[in-house]
Amino acid sequence: MDETEVAVRLEAHEHDIGSLEYRVKDLEKQNSAIQELVISVNKLAVCIENMQKELNRQGKRLDALEDVPKETRRMIKTAIITAIAGGLAGTLLTALLTVL
Repeated sequence: MDETEVAVRLEAHEHDIGSLEYRVKDLEKQNSAIQELVISVNKLAVCIENMQKELNRQGKRLDALEDVPKETRRMIKTAIITAIAGGLAGTLLTALLTVL
C-alpha cells in the first residue's frame, strides 16, 4: 500500500465521517423533537385527567341539583296529603261533636 492509496482511503474515511456526523446531528434534532413531543403529551394527559376529575365533581353537583325538585315535589305531596287528612279528621270530629 503506497502513499496514494493511503491518501485515497483517508479521504474516503473523512467523507464517511462527515456523512456520519451529519446523520448524528440529524438524529439529535429528531431525538430532541421526540422528547418535546413526549413532554407535551404527558402534560396533555395530566390536563385531561384533571378535567375528568372536575367533570366527575360537576356531575355529582348536577345530580344533587336535579334531586332538589324531586324532593320539593315529595314534600309538597306530603304536605297536601297531611292537610287533606287533617281537614277530614277535623270535619269528622266537628260532625261528631255536633251530633253529641
